[in-house]
Amino acid sequence: MAVVWITGAHGFIGRHLAFRLSGQGHRVYGLGHGVWPEIDASRWGIAGWLNADINASNLDSLAIKSGEPEWLFHLAGGSTVGGSFANPLEDFSRTVTTTAHLLDWLRTHASGCRVIAVSSAAVYGSQFSDNIPESAATSPYSPYGYHKLMMEQLCHAFNDNFGLKAVIVRLFSVYGPWLRKQLLWDLCSKIAAGADTIQLGGTGNERRDWTDVRDIVRLLELAATAADDQTTVINGGTGVSTTVREIAELVTSAWSTATPLKFSGDIRPGDPFSLVADGRHIRDLGFNWEISVKEGISSYVDWFREYRS
Repeated sequence: MAVVWITGAHGFIGRHLAFRLSGQGHRVYGLGHGVWPEIDASRWGIAGWLNADINASNLDSLAIKSGEPEWLFHLAGGSTVGGSFANPLEDFSRTVTTTAHLLDWLRTHASGCRVIAVSSAAVYGSQFSDNIPESAATSPYSPYGYHKLMMEQLCHAFNDNFGLKAVIVRLFSVYGPWLRKQLLWDLCSKIAAGADTIQLGGTGNERRDWTDVRDIVRLLELAATAADDQTTVINGGTGVSTTVREIAELVTSAWSTATPLKFSGDIRPGDPFSLVADGRHIRDLGFNWEISVKEGISSYVDWFREYRS
């Protein structure tokens, strides 16, 4: 079994990934931001956690604790489009600068490590109305999207020039237990508070490719085996389009409430109308999605009610 590092392991996707990989017998270590008591981290499968910036000194410290990593899942970085508009320099530092430090350390200390870099569909921008293949032109709109694309370009550069093996996974709309922000959290919070009407932004017709985090971590595990001499790009999406209105209706249905929904019609900066993957590539890799949107949303509502009780 492999020695695995996860940057950003304390986050929503990172902790699910750690749990999955440790359950498969891998030895998992994490680096990133957040106070994480050892007893709590160990429940998620983390053998060692370092609450620190990604730089050479801290990577050296983690290597002393774990040994040389064989797989490295890079999830650290800016996490929201809105945050990148509010503080673009911080978003750049968290996404681009940290990636440069990480890849340069690997080049000299663990050149055989496979890197699975987690990117975003935001690199495609707002130019698409149909399902998006990996070969589509990238045209990001937000600082968040630009910085994710720069992160990808660094992976290509270190592969081309230094032989680091990398695979890039562009995630779409990931949700699931322990996601404590964004649309689903807001919806459930408003219902739990007894709102007479649920007011949401946008038109409700915006199209997204919704993926349950439990499927996503299986995909990331598979992606580790796809890292080879050429950097591979994989869309982490199902190819199934679901509107924001449909998602909201699934939440209210799972909650068994008839609370009316209203949409403001306001469009947030950097928010494309449609972001849906062409999922043929991952099907060719032998990956199958197991959790439907209806099942996943119902599971999220159940988790929220237990979490808030």
